[in-house]
Amino acid sequence: MATPTPVLDVLSLVHTIRGQRVILDSDLAKLYGVTTSAVNQSVKRNTDRFPSVFCFPLTREELRQMLSQSVITTSQATTHKSLKYRRSDRTPLVFTEYGALMVATVLNSARAVQMSIFIIRAFVSMRTELMTGAAILKRLAEIDKTLIEHDDALRTIWHQLQPLLQPPPEPPKRRIGFHS
Repeated sequence: MATPTPVLDVLSLVHTIRGQRVILDSDLAKLYGVTTSAVNQSVKRNTDRFPSVFCFPLTREELRQMLSQSVITTSQATTHKSLKYRRSDRTPLVFTEYGALMVATVLNSARAVQMSIFIIRAFVSMRTELMTGAAILKRLAEIDKTLIEHDDALRTIWHQLQPLLQPPPEPPKRRIGFHS
């Protein structure tokens, strides 16, 4: 069984467009070991599974801005070359993380199945860590509450002990002579 693509390699393929982290259809196809047309055909055949928050086509301006970026990584260079030579009537689709997972469910390749399992395990692992963190935070809140209660009790005891800790007042000095 082939190992999934390392997370750092995948992160280098992620772009921010319209305030969302997305991945190009061609990069997603490479990750899943299929052609870009196979990804796009799967999306067309299953349009009800891909609302606009899962995937959307780039506008010409967004594509131009992406291609004109002066600093791109080596892994993005191949993608950018293929974008330049794409048919002029089609702009690429980009997928959010939900769309990328949905593509894995509709593709019929062993790599896509492996990647969807990898993604699901990653989400389960993250959820477990978050739940553990939440339990720890709940316990810390309980400890904090207990400490505050103890602090209030100690403060009350301290105020009650303060008069007892004061040295006794000196008795009045005896005066010499007769007093009336």
